Amino acid sequence: GKKRALDNIITERLWRTIKYEEVYLKEYNSPREARKEIGNFIQFYNHERLHQKEK
Repeated sequence: GKKRALDNIITERLWRTIKYEEVYLKEYNSPREARKEIGNFIQFYNHERLHQKEK
């Protein structure tokens, strides 16, 4: 459908945020630690991080 491009933009922005605000700033000792820390970031992103309001 026509709205798929907008869905993709939202997904791409989320992954860019995760990479730049979490992954690129840390050095994980194991895949388990990476999953845990990224999960913690997603929890923070969804519940505490300030977001720009959509227009």
